[in-house]
Amino acid sequence: METRIDFLEWLEPDMAFKILSCLDDSADLVRASAVSRYWQNIVVSNGLSKQLCMSTFPQLACITRVVGPSHENSSERDHRAYASLFRALTSFPLTYCVADPVSASSTDNYPQESIMNTLDPRDTIRNRGSYWSSKGSNDTETPETLIYSLTANICVITEINLHPFQALFQFDFPIYSSRFVRFRMGHPKSCNDLNYDFVDAQECADDKFIWTYTSQMFPVIQQNRLQRFKLPEPVICIGGYLQVELLGRVQKQASDDKYYFCVAHVQAIGRQLSPAFSVEFSEPSNSVSLKYDAAKFGLTVSNGQNGSLSTSVLPVQPPRQLAWGNLQEFMQIVEGHDDGVEYDVWADEFDPIL
Repeated sequence: METRIDFLEWLEPDMAFKILSCLDDSADLVRASAVSRYWQNIVVSNGLSKQLCMSTFPQLACITRVVGPSHENSSERDHRAYASLFRALTSFPLTYCVADPVSASSTDNYPQESIMNTLDPRDTIRNRGSYWSSKGSNDTETPETLIYSLTANICVITEINLHPFQALFQFDFPIYSSRFVRFRMGHPKSCNDLNYDFVDAQECADDKFIWTYTSQMFPVIQQNRLQRFKLPEPVICIGGYLQVELLGRVQKQASDDKYYFCVAHVQAIGRQLSPAFSVEFSEPSNSVSLKYDAAKFGLTVSNGQNGSLSTSVLPVQPPRQLAWGNLQEFMQIVEGHDDGVEYDVWADEFDPIL
């Protein structure tokens, strides 16, 4: 019988560790850990899967522990969780990640110009503009913020898109864009703070959050189209909240000689990691636990095409949300009213993501 020698066992432990540390894919680390008990011990005991995740996605540094299957020891649990997490962060399919509006720093005419309208990709509904509008200001440097919850409390966001609104009902068809936009992501200071309807109360919720990521300022073009802002690196949002900060007012309204921001639509594109992963915040220490469900992760992977997950397929249009402007229209359809008007609710043209 041929004698086989494990070359790593002939090396000093530090050298063996350095060799396996060069693997830059969690799948390779999983394969390496299956070669022998010696290799497995190096990978698991040194937490190489966790190190790979932390070096690639620094936002994960706030996680203090992993909650997973109780029958595994902590090292094995962390290894499996972080190896699966790395795969999810890099290969789960891209999708639209904005769920609901949380607050707007100001609203000019509520509810007709509510932040709720920014969920709908159309800027016109039944010949009426669908948009959010700030209150007017004489100071062009007065900023405004829009806050949204995301579809999961742990997501990896790759780009955020913004559609400035053009007022076709005003003289000269002004476009109320900002000069710049900046994005923040984070989590609530306390879960109790979110039991309040900031949108309906028309109150700003900026001080209710801890923003763990702040982007650079991106220039905005004063044009009536969806503008895409790709983040320099994918960002893990731990907590599930996004803030859009509008900076620099450029358009004055002729009727009151004040500057406004108006936004037709906001999108966040990325990978939502639930239900395989979620995070839990412990108050008052604010420690973060990563909850890992191996069964749901396996189900997500098995549902991928040919056993792998697509990284390029997006839905043709974002999930349809009901804005204030088409509430009456929706009720007429549900109740079957025939008033001689043809309704084309779901198929309006907009700028799709390719």
